[in-house]
Amino acid sequence: MNQDSDAQVSVRVQVSAGGFVKRTGDGEIDFVAPLPCPFNYGELPGTLGGDGDPVDAVVLGPRIPRGELVAVRVQGAVAFVDAGAPDLKLVCSALPLSALQRAMVLNWFRGYGLAKRALNLARGKRGETRCTGWVSTEAAVAAVTSSQSKRDAT
Repeated sequence: MNQDSDAQVSVRVQVSAGGFVKRTGDGEIDFVAPLPCPFNYGELPGTLGGDGDPVDAVVLGPRIPRGELVAVRVQGAVAFVDAGAPDLKLVCSALPLSALQRAMVLNWFRGYGLAKRALNLARGKRGETRCTGWVSTEAAVAAVTSSQSKRDAT
């Protein structure tokens, strides 16, 4: 499997690296993390994920200001389920990821899954919420292509 990716996506940053607060598209607070996010967290405008929101993405590297739109390479993804709905998290970086970086991202999303599960229960949302593992670059790119097709069909 080729770990390098030439596929680029545009990510709008919602949480800068080191931030705690995730906001919705209209600026309302959606989620306050118990720990700072170790990477930039955002979404792909113009896509539709399995949860009905734009596809999520993390961008490794230096801190990027909230609201900025950046073009980055897809290096893989984390499979995530949020209240029973598939919620893929693309992992993007200018450089190929090391095994340590992949492990760091996976471990962070495992912890995020626990916090998100508690939040979902408090909000009355039922269904499984957890990180289910790493997804290859090829499968991640195919999922984004599929999400764009879903959006275009609506």
